[in-house]
Amino acid sequence: EKKEEVQEPMLDKNKKDRENSNQKSEGEEMVVDNPNDILVWVNKERNLPKDYVPEDLVVPNVRFSFSGENEKKYLRKEAAEALEQLFIQAEEDNIDLFAVSGYRSYARQETIFNWNVQQKGLEEANKVSAKPGQSEHQTGLAMDVSCPGVGYDLVEEFEDTQEGVWLKENAHRFGFIIRYPKDKVEITRYLYEPWHIRYVGKEVATFIYEEQITLEEYFALP
Repeated sequence: EKKEEVQEPMLDKNKKDRENSNQKSEGEEMVVDNPNDILVWVNKERNLPKDYVPEDLVVPNVRFSFSGENEKKYLRKEAAEALEQLFIQAEEDNIDLFAVSGYRSYARQETIFNWNVQQKGLEEANKVSAKPGQSEHQTGLAMDVSCPGVGYDLVEEFEDTQEGVWLKENAHRFGFIIRYPKDKVEITRYLYEPWHIRYVGKEVATFIYEEQITLEEYFALP
């Protein structure tokens, strides 16, 4: 209890520091100056530097939906270790999770976004895909996960599988949040993604889970 009293004001101060760490811009776009922070806040208004590549990327020891070497297997070390613990617990609970897509470079995100624009048009592409520099995957702190029940695809139906239900209720125990919740589309400006988990650490993840808020709402708190 005493430990929490010491940590809580520090958490609040750090939160505000991170919220205000945005005083750099490229053109008219805001570029965060704390890309290495575990709580780095990236969205459609807050860009990562184009040349940002995390220095501590590792491949977590979890099951993937594909084989072979690929940059999307990587996560930052702290997030990778947390994902390993999440997968261990999932397996103990007979939950069949597979990792699908983690780290994504600026260049790869650019390719993906441009493809989505060609397929769907700019307005629809913006709802389902991040512009390069605005993707959480570039932080190395996000992983898309799926299960055999939906063919290892990243689809909204994942929500109704036992894996999707388990993930929603347990991700915070390992420091992850469902980054783009179903009823928060107006706030996140992304369609619901029950498969996309973002590492923020256990304390913040638990707070966000219990309060049923988004990262945007977390940083907006006084």
